[in-house]
Amino acid sequence: MTIQGILFDKDGTLLDYHATWMPLNRRAALAAAGGDVVLAERLLVASGYDPVSDTCVADSVLVAGSNDDLGICWAEVVGGDAAELTDRLSRIFEAGSAETAVAVEGLGETLEALAAGGLTLGVATNDSEEGALNSLAPFGVLDRFDFIAGYDSGHGAKPGPGMVQGFCKAMGIAPAAVAVVGDSRHDMEMGRRAGAGLLVGVLTGSGGHDDLAPHSHHVLDSIAGLEALLGDVAGKRRA
Repeated sequence: MTIQGILFDKDGTLLDYHATWMPLNRRAALAAAGGDVVLAERLLVASGYDPVSDTCVADSVLVAGSNDDLGICWAEVVGGDAAELTDRLSRIFEAGSAETAVAVEGLGETLEALAAGGLTLGVATNDSEEGALNSLAPFGVLDRFDFIAGYDSGHGAKPGPGMVQGFCKAMGIAPAAVAVVGDSRHDMEMGRRAGAGLLVGVLTGSGGHDDLAPHSHHVLDSIAGLEALLGDVAGKRRA
């Protein structure tokens, strides 16, 4: 079936994960730790931060989890109510996401070209829906998307299939005609469980080629290669 829609992950796919999120993660960890710098570092490490490489581990809670997942993880370290901590973290992330967001190279041009080719575009993120809107707004690309869902939008969180199913229902597209594009195994599993026709990993997040290749149909350096890939895939299917 011809690909008619693309559902993008946000962080690590449309936005540079580490440049966008590490300032926010540090801000949130310090708040959760009550200003204790040492404890804040413990929280980051517990959720997937590697202080030696100054990066986050692929598919860790920091990279792939929802705010709920992070709240639960950090509450196990600092104590207290996980739901209350999640609310605090969500407010920090939503308030600061536009300030720290860094787009991947060629974001606007790539989305424009894909939309001009008649493709329906959407976003599926384990960030909140408001966080997604706030962090993408500075780049003038929100009008390229017909569907934006966060973990709190009513479709469930990744790696569940709900966001893909919600996209398909809202846009009237069969799952087999959808390409899921992301930087983590959570993205690929979401697409596979929903029956998406094409799973594409990108290397602009924390996942490497070896992390993504076993779980995807193709791995690209970035979303800039999507237009060419879809052309190749369409040609092979016609053949």
